Amino acid sequence: MPVQDPGQRQAAEAAAGDRDSHRRLRYRTLYFVDTSYGSAPLPVWERPEPAPRAAPVALSRAKIAATAIRLADAHGLDGLSVRKIAKELGVGPMRLYDYVVNRSELLDLMVDAVYARIAEAGQRSEWRATVLAIVHRTRDAALEHEWFADLLGARPHLGPHALAVGEATAAALSQAPGVRGVDDLQRALGALNAFIVGALRGEVTERRTARSTGADVSAWQAALGPYLTRMLETGRYPTVARLVIDGAHLDAEETFHHNLTTILDGVTGHPRT
Repeated sequence: MPVQDPGQRQAAEAAAGDRDSHRRLRYRTLYFVDTSYGSAPLPVWERPEPAPRAAPVALSRAKIAATAIRLADAHGLDGLSVRKIAKELGVGPMRLYDYVVNRSELLDLMVDAVYARIAEAGQRSEWRATVLAIVHRTRDAALEHEWFADLLGARPHLGPHALAVGEATAAALSQAPGVRGVDDLQRALGALNAFIVGALRGEVTERRTARSTGADVSAWQAALGPYLTRMLETGRYPTVARLVIDGAHLDAEETFHHNLTTILDGVTGHPRT
């Protein structure tokens, strides 16, 4: 139920068109739910949007999240702040706190907006095709929004679109051969998620390193090649030498797909022919 919070006076807004806001007191309506650990605020997903107000700039959580995503795409999560988002929207920073109470809620909204695009992968007629479509869509999202990879595995993703993606993935895996009960399903999901997090964070880290140093594979080989050659010629690292000398530079997308199918073969217990 809503609880008025008159004890927390919000600071004056500085946005154009809201020049008189410092002359009136505004009160935030907070929503609480009773839990076994006491009273807690309702998650952002269950709180209604603030009532529309007479202001030059209309706001919504979706609009705030979209602006935050654009800023994070350009500057990363370290360059993201409520003040910068407010400036981009042309409003005072305190207006945003009517919609999100802290940075964590803002990140939740951003993440779920990305999951909305992943959810478009939809269901396929066969379980494996469904999982492949969802995971490849997740990779596309992480490469488009590199900050998204930083948040994978870092905290639970419980927004409605994230839950929809989780449901579709779990439902598909539950139909796989070798997944005979909830324990098998939990293990399969755990292995799949571990692969996704590790693979995407590794790929995004490589991209960032290449950008920040300006060094591609050829430049790296030219800089460290002589040292590596001397070390391999000692004969102490024969398998590493084989990988360096005979191994090809693999395509990232092809490698991701190959490793993903290998994971699916393993967790379902029935390798493909």
